[in-house]
Amino acid sequence: MIFGDWVDEPLKRALQNAGLANVDGAFAYDAGQDLVKPGLAHRRRTRITLTDDLGRIHALYLKRYERPALSRRFRRLLADWRWRSEAIDEFDNITLAGRAGVPPMRAAAAGCRGGRSFIIVTAVPGDALERCCDDFLVRHAGDGKAEELARRLTELVKKFHAAGMVHRDLYSSHVFMHDADGGISLSLIDLARAFRPCLRRFRWQVKDLAQLKYSMPARWVERFWPAFLAGYLSGGREDKLARWNKAIDARVAGMTRRAGRKRPRAGPA
Repeated sequence: MIFGDWVDEPLKRALQNAGLANVDGAFAYDAGQDLVKPGLAHRRRTRITLTDDLGRIHALYLKRYERPALSRRFRRLLADWRWRSEAIDEFDNITLAGRAGVPPMRAAAAGCRGGRSFIIVTAVPGDALERCCDDFLVRHAGDGKAEELARRLTELVKKFHAAGMVHRDLYSSHVFMHDADGGISLSLIDLARAFRPCLRRFRWQVKDLAQLKYSMPARWVERFWPAFLAGYLSGGREDKLARWNKAIDARVAGMTRRAGRKRPRAGPA
């Protein structure tokens, strides 16, 4: 069992009192609200709220991982030469992202035993770009906020990749935006699959960027993608920009084709 270095004694006691201080307790925990969505497979996610003995309320997420299939573990080993649990990987990835200046959710605790693992992370402010970006662009047309969002998003992805990391699920559903009086802030979530590739970094970075481009609103892509990529690459020659754009667009086209194949066919009239 490991705790985040920011976790104080009152929060530790709250976790312990809730039975969340070890793997068996985490998997037996039946309070909170389970978050169900397609594709979770051996994963379970639960939204929980704890109150510590100072009266502070903590909004947290408990993520539980059953022992994955051997084929899945082998693919993870080939990707980054590590054979560790997804929860412990995410705990370390959150730490690395924070050190790189990329605001992630914070890891409160994690544990692993017998192939099963869990991690408890904090909620992040705001909402996912997948849900809020289109409306945000409409509401802030012409006042500079849309340009600020583009700059913040460029900074976030650039810092993350500059630290040697790739996300592998860099969809707009995993970037949260908080629009406050002090300006826009972005947070990156779901870092369980992130890693630092030793080989073929261009391929992995392109995959991240394609996922982001594919999932952002069309109006954002049309207006801001050229500046986003130029900022990500710190400018550079036209042939360099063209090479990256070509590789990204090829990925986006493949994702679009696969999404089309997954749509159910229309029945007879």
